[in-house]
Order: sequence, then C-alpha cells, then structure tokens
Amino acid sequence: MSESVTDMDRIDLKILQVLQSDGRISNLKLAEAVALSPTAVLARVQRLTREGFIVGYEARLDPAKLGVGMLVFVEVLLDRTTPNVFEAFKAAVQVHPQILECHMVAGGFDYLLKTRMADMQAYRDFAGTVLWHLPGVRETRTYAVIEEVKSTARLPLRA
Repeated sequence: MSESVTDMDRIDLKILQVLQSDGRISNLKLAEAVALSPTAVLARVQRLTREGFIVGYEARLDPAKLGVGMLVFVEVLLDRTTPNVFEAFKAAVQVHPQILECHMVAGGFDYLLKTRMADMQAYRDFAGTVLWHLPGVRETRTYAVIEEVKSTARLPLRA
C-alpha cells in the first residue's frame, strides 16, 4: 500500500522541494541542503522513488526556440458520454505529440486539452486533420494563449 504525505516527515518534504527546483542537484549538495549525510539522503530519495512520490526527471525545454511557441487550450465536448467513447478518445489523444495534456473535467464540456503549435496555421491544420477527427468529438472551443503569466509543474509542498 502506498504512503501518503502524512507519512512523510519534514526532511522528506524538503528533499522533494529541492528536487523540484533542481532535479540535477548532486546527492552531496542535496544532503547539505537538508542537513543529512549523503548516505541518508540517497536512501530517502530511493525510498521516495520506490514509493511513487518521485515519478521521474525531465528537462524543461523552451517551446519558442523549438518551434512550438503557441500554446492553445481546447475544450472538447463529446457526442456521447459512454465508457467506450471515453476509452476511444483517451486512447486516440495518446498518439498525438501536439497534445501535451488531456484532462477529463466536470462542467459544460468533457475534456480540456493543452496543446503546443508553431502558429495559428499549424493549429488550424491540426484541428482539421486531427482534433475534429478524434473519436466522439461533437464540438470544440479553442483558446489561444496571448501571454503565459505562470507556467510550472512544481507542486506546493510545505516542509
């Protein structure tokens, strides 16, 4: 059975905070940051990974420099809300790298997609060739982002 945040102590939370800020920090520097020995910190990081608190490490890339600077959110309303339609839609979005995130939501539509494109023409092409052909799609609403005010994957932790 997996542990919860209540089973963690302040040092575990501090380790997670530091790793969220710098996933490439050396074990020695991490040990200094949390005032433990490198051996103890390594054991804690291994346990936090084994227990699923740490799910991976990745580099954050600059979308504009890589030609996908336009961020677009899309509301998707399905024609039917049955288990087989949901499953077909979820499977279909997995294969399109332009779709960064897909969330089933409560409210006036079924899914919220976060996508990245080169520009509006690329989005129009994507909408016409991919988005509107996803299984069960009845209606979409598009929100092109004018300015990214805050963008982070860091979780709010209190050590």
